Amino acid sequence: MDKFDQEIIAQLRINARASISSIAESVNLSRSAVSERIKKLEQTGIIRGYQVLLSESQKEGVSVYFEIQHQCARCSDIVHVFKTIPEVITCSGITGDMDLLVYVQAESMRRIHEIREYLDAQIDIIKIKTHVVMSEWIDN
Repeated sequence: MDKFDQEIIAQLRINARASISSIAESVNLSRSAVSERIKKLEQTGIIRGYQVLLSESQKEGVSVYFEIQHQCARCSDIVHVFKTIPEVITCSGITGDMDLLVYVQAESMRRIHEIREYLDAQIDIIKIKTHVVMSEWIDN
C-alpha cells in the first residue's frame, strides 16, 4: 500500500459514498487509476466492505460491554462460550483484573439479561461487569 492508497482510504473513511471523480481530485490521480486502486484494495481484502452508521436516535436495541474474569488456564479455553451467542460482536483478551472484554448488540435489555444469566451460569466464569453503552460518538 502506497501513499495514494492511504489517501484513497482516508477519503473513503470520510465519505464512503464519495464519487470516484471527487476522490481522484483529492488525491491527484486519474479517475481510472482511483477506480483500479479501489478495486484492488477490495479484492485484496484491505477494504472489506462499506457500512451504514445510524445516528443514536435512529438505532434500536441495546449495546453492552461485558468484562469477564474466568478461572481457565487460557482465555482460548472459555471463548467457545461466547461463540454460541449470536449477539456477540467481539471478544477480546485484555490486561488488568479482568480477562476478556465482550461487546454485545442485542434487540432488547431483556435479551441482554438472558445473555448475562447464561454467562453467570458458566462454572468457569467467576466475575462479570456489565457496561451499557449510552452514547457512541466515534465509530471508525
